[in-house]
Amino acid sequence: MADHVDMLISIPPKYAVSQVVGFIKGKSAIWLARVYGESKRNFVGQHFWARGYFVSTVGRDEEVVREYIRSQEKEDERLEQLSLFR
Repeated sequence: MADHVDMLISIPPKYAVSQVVGFIKGKSAIWLARVYGESKRNFVGQHFWARGYFVSTVGRDEEVVREYIRSQEKEDERLEQLSLFR
């Protein structure tokens, strides 16, 4: 998605959600900076991700959440196609 990321992940109970989200955000920001940033610069102090995040438990509605994520991707593609005609 252009302005956000939807993820469906399973976190073992021994890990805190905030710890896992922080790890994912940190490692992905470092990777993006190395791949797409200036290799001469140190990216300390710069921010890629927003500070917040939303978390919800899925339980037995996992398939509903999976379908929601899939439909968001399709909707984004549809809107992108419509913007070509403007």
